[in-house]
Amino acid sequence: MNASLSILGAGKVGKSLGKLWAGKAAFSLQDVFNRSQASAQSAVAFIGGGRAISDYAALHAADIYLIATPDDQIAASCTALAQAGVLSSASIVFHCSGALPSSILQAAIEQGAAVASIHPIRSFASPARVVQDFSGTWCGMEGDSRALDVLAPAFTAIGARMVVIDTDAKIHYHAGAVFACNYLVTLLDVAVQSYGRAGIAPDIALQMIAPLVRETVENVFRIGAETALTGPVARGDLATASRQQQAVAAADAAHGQLYEEMMRLTADLAARRRPSAK
Repeated sequence: MNASLSILGAGKVGKSLGKLWAGKAAFSLQDVFNRSQASAQSAVAFIGGGRAISDYAALHAADIYLIATPDDQIAASCTALAQAGVLSSASIVFHCSGALPSSILQAAIEQGAAVASIHPIRSFASPARVVQDFSGTWCGMEGDSRALDVLAPAFTAIGARMVVIDTDAKIHYHAGAVFACNYLVTLLDVAVQSYGRAGIAPDIALQMIAPLVRETVENVFRIGAETALTGPVARGDLATASRQQQAVAAADAAHGQLYEEMMRLTADLAARRRPSAK
């Protein structure tokens, strides 16, 4: 028989993974816990299986527990799970946070459970869409080998591509995702504001930079950052870059500091370029 799985915190991540596994019959879905009975029932309806509960005391013993609560609630949820008396040395408990290590599940560890963290590197804004196109999603994993030996095949079964993370350096793994996603958005907003100082409306600025951004990102993916780099710093035209930095700083001190730091990092990147790429 398939291992039994209970989901604690069936929000967008929890119910997306639950439905994916239900579709592949990877696990025998058991309890689906949310703060309210109504939200738990809604999650069960989306997943297509499981028993809706809203009280830790109602939990039945399961082989595996996914804690899919927000990051700041994972430790507390694990403690409540441990206090429910359903864990044993045969249990597996894991979470899907990209920022927190599996060691945050200390309460489960103290009960003898094997713990892990598996983080799908994608947005879960639309669970229905996630279910449709999850295949090919990279997932960073770390934790106890006994847990990973069970969980990695279950994620592979729904199309995930697994990569091992250094547990002690997981914060850097998540920082990489933040740089590539969150801070890219911020950087593009700064670019739009810079265009605005030249009298260009934000909607027009976005239209102007769209092909530039898309081509640049595709070039990085296709030929690597060092070869894809262009612009004044890459050409060694530091005089132009310095004039731009001074102008930006005069308009907005914070943006000027950002430009200056980006100049330095870009110069370092340019210095790593192969001679044939110059």
